[in-house]
Amino acid sequence: MYKRTLSRPKVKRNRIKIVRNSSRVITRAHIPDISRIPKIIGRVLKLSEESAEDLLLHINHHFLARHKDIESIFTRNYGKVCQYIPEQPELSKTKKLLIGAFFTMEYSIESAALFNPSIVPHPNQEGLPEGAIRFVMSLRATGEGHISSIVFRSGTIKADHTFLINQVSEYVDTPRIRHDQSYDRHLFQLKLESMHAWNETSIMVFENLETAFTFEELKSCIVALQVNTENTIDKEAIKNIYWLADSNYFIRFEPDHDISEHVIFPLSENEIRGIEDARFVKFVDEKGKITYYATYTAYNGVCILPQLLETKDFINFDIITLNGKAAQNKGMALFPRKVNGKYAMLSRIDGENNYIMFSDHLHFWDEAIIIQQPAMPWEFFQIGNCGSPLELDEGWLVLTHGVGAMRQYFIGAILLDLEDPTKIISRLEEPLLTPNEEEREGYVPNVVYSCGAMIHNDRLIVPYAMSDITSGIATVGISELLAYMKPCS
Repeated sequence: MYKRTLSRPKVKRNRIKIVRNSSRVITRAHIPDISRIPKIIGRVLKLSEESAEDLLLHINHHFLARHKDIESIFTRNYGKVCQYIPEQPELSKTKKLLIGAFFTMEYSIESAALFNPSIVPHPNQEGLPEGAIRFVMSLRATGEGHISSIVFRSGTIKADHTFLINQVSEYVDTPRIRHDQSYDRHLFQLKLESMHAWNETSIMVFENLETAFTFEELKSCIVALQVNTENTIDKEAIKNIYWLADSNYFIRFEPDHDISEHVIFPLSENEIRGIEDARFVKFVDEKGKITYYATYTAYNGVCILPQLLETKDFINFDIITLNGKAAQNKGMALFPRKVNGKYAMLSRIDGENNYIMFSDHLHFWDEAIIIQQPAMPWEFFQIGNCGSPLELDEGWLVLTHGVGAMRQYFIGAILLDLEDPTKIISRLEEPLLTPNEEEREGYVPNVVYSCGAMIHNDRLIVPYAMSDITSGIATVGISELLAYMKPCS
């Protein structure tokens, strides 16, 4: 352990600012009430072929350069409304695309804010100069209607801690649902049991499924059960099965697209109002296998649900529900490896104090142990974590956030015992980061906040949000930080 010193650690705020860009847009289906759909289609059908071609040319002129394949987007959205087209001779390609265009809209994903970042080493570290490291940064992007999604940036930290942020692509793209992936029958059953949704109807659905099954196979078993009039069906059980399948899905980005083009936009009903505060961590298992996980909060406009995101390459992602009595509230952060043979997770199940949880299974969390309560004035209102713990020889370094008077947010730090992380070894009595005059103005004023840091060349790299509107990067020496922390009895 470093010898305690009274000298405050020197926090260096980098000049780089990661700011919102309203020109970064994705497309979304723009489908109104069912009663209006045939009317809109009818107006397009009445156009002459020449007028339809002129109109499509005009639309393409304004939108073709903003998206990599606007034609496929129009075609996809045409497919969502084509059942409302009255029977008639085959439509021309022009009118199909035009109908698709009328049921398409642009959405500016980060027009309101770009904040709450986390950072992890990039999966590809090839071709770098000595002492440099490549990173991936995730951020919470918020646009119209305050819908949040996950976006990414990448870059390099040189040996002298100079930051190089890669140029951001002018294009943005949402992923495709992967239909080739399968669900694990045993795990699916365990999740239903955890939801208290395993009953006779569930048993009848699953008795005809293989140990690994696709969504289409699940749907076929449900339909077969429903058409058999001899069966008594629990409609709530069927609803729960579909809900669970909808909450666990698989997505894929185009591998040749830049990572800055990737946006994970809400897809399931559970997260339709936003995907909030992803805390990414590079997890290494007992065999040295690396997987990137991120806990995030799904919001449907009424309640929140903790979810887990899993990837190895930032191209393919699995989205998984977290279950159990302790899998609740915001701010869950996974440890980067198992501790004493168990998965470990920081949490804040009561919205006020810091907890730690242990589990034999990554998807199930039933017990939480309180490890820290508000003690300093700058955290009297509540405390929480600022991302996954970072492993040092001295212990697990955890960045925390505290909320004080006037809802002012601060970033602090604690050090947990390496073998028994329920014990706090030392802590900062004063904040590491306090919002300065420039940082305190924004959508939510007086806030500095992070969702995950990393260590490079004995310096702590802290990407952080400024008042829920933009993001920056701060660094501090690990030795200075540890030496300033006060031992806890």
